Amino acid sequence: MALLTLLVTGSIALDSLRGGLVRDELGGSALYFALAASLLQRVRLVAPVGRDAEEKVFQRLRLRPRIDASGIDVLEAPTYRWSAGEEGGRNIDLGSADAIYDSWSPRLPRRYRGWGFIGSMRPDRQNEAARALAAASLLAADAMRSYVAADPPAVRALLHLCHWYFANEEELDALGGRGPEQFRRAYELRGLVVKRGALGATVYTELGQHHEPARVQTPAVDTTGAGDALAGGLLARWLQLRGDPQGLPEALRYGVAAATLASSGLGQRGLLSARRSDLESLAAA
Repeated sequence: MALLTLLVTGSIALDSLRGGLVRDELGGSALYFALAASLLQRVRLVAPVGRDAEEKVFQRLRLRPRIDASGIDVLEAPTYRWSAGEEGGRNIDLGSADAIYDSWSPRLPRRYRGWGFIGSMRPDRQNEAARALAAASLLAADAMRSYVAADPPAVRALLHLCHWYFANEEELDALGGRGPEQFRRAYELRGLVVKRGALGATVYTELGQHHEPARVQTPAVDTTGAGDALAGGLLARWLQLRGDPQGLPEALRYGVAAATLASSGLGQRGLLSARRSDLESLAAA
């Protein structure tokens, strides 16, 4: 296999967390994925941001030179905003403001043949990105419960354009209620990763399934972005292993470890303070 690259497209957000007690916290699916993946290798980030968050975003990215920010578009529209409450140690989606997607289209490289991840964002933009990345060697996408509920047909269309899909059980139920393996076969996915929060994650492929438990049992500080970090750690490590099917359990361990780091601090603080050695130690635990 030739040397492949890793690309993520998705959201950059200003988050309101803990029912509004924390405001304007920098987040977004693409940014969480990139922070996790960049602990292991270089990753290209494609996303929109408004001028209201431009300075904050580029200040953060200067801390991670392995993130190629050339695909970020700065727009006059307000940055995507997401609000969440907290219940039983997990986030409850309280809604979002996504008008920025009305004036943005993913600016993706033509005939891209590396690995791509489409983070959660409005489904029409996810589908647009998937069509643009049709030549990718591996193309994965992630679910977001509110968008799945709002536009199931668009999400089902996305599933037919991707090789891999990341979702939790609630999102799978909203898309038809099949068991994970039946769901994977129905949409002809090469792989399905079911995010199980404090229980870890399970991957399903034609070779069978593998479950990876959470790395630590201590309560999470904040689960925002944990699923994106899971995908970033998994895909970055598996790409290093050249996509070897035998290396998938190890890659999943790295993904769960990255999710643990993401959950260890408020917002992106856990990932920002982490080093590669922290990720490797958690994955080996």
